[in-house]
Amino acid sequence: MKKFLALSFAALTALSAASLDEIKKAGVIKIATEGVYKPYSYHDESNALVGYDVEIARAVAEKIGVKVQFIEAPWDALLASFDAGKSDAMFNQVTIKDERKKKYDFSTPYTAVYPAVVVKEDNNSIKSKADVKGKKGVSSATSVYGTTLSEWGAQVQTVSGFNQAVELVLAGRAELLMNDDVTFYDFIKNKKVPLKIAFKGEEPMLSAAIVAKGNTELLSAINAALDELFKDGTIAKISQKYFGKDISK
Repeated sequence: MKKFLALSFAALTALSAASLDEIKKAGVIKIATEGVYKPYSYHDESNALVGYDVEIARAVAEKIGVKVQFIEAPWDALLASFDAGKSDAMFNQVTIKDERKKKYDFSTPYTAVYPAVVVKEDNNSIKSKADVKGKKGVSSATSVYGTTLSEWGAQVQTVSGFNQAVELVLAGRAELLMNDDVTFYDFIKNKKVPLKIAFKGEEPMLSAAIVAKGNTELLSAINAALDELFKDGTIAKISQKYFGKDISK
């Protein structure tokens, strides 16, 4: 009994997630993704699930030799579902952070973007990290961007995702939000809204797929697939399709 109770949270999580052998036997890998995070994971006009992360996940599954079943939910609910073992991996722009490494195993990164602080066009009071202190920010509860804003001294209000964050800033109920620059550029390209980037971070943020801590065989299979997709140009091609440039590294 003592030995069982001594199992770490990470070990219990790994036990609840499907192994590579189980995935291959079932012929299906369950991938967690938001489905509302354009241009990474979203539904097009025909309601088909598309996006940069979605296509990479499909290409990885093909390399492994299985089909994909996507599990969709808002960011915070998606993480909770993943933690409960409802999916085998997550492809949803999960930023690599030391704190997260304690809980998840990260694949080879396939995205490098820059964090951007976004405000209304007429807001000239926020131009640097120092200006964020005391301001009203908005972010998903478990987002790395929300954590960063809190560390910078912002008063962060929790929302379900990027679109709701934009709505609150536009309505004047929040002064700023933080996300990657690519997401913002794509958003304003498709929707004419009075928003602007106040400033961007100088260091790129790397994102990758995650698997349950200790699910090493699945992680190795995903990394091997990503390595092939980098080498044969598939990831660069997918990136060009959605962004007009290679944001994979």
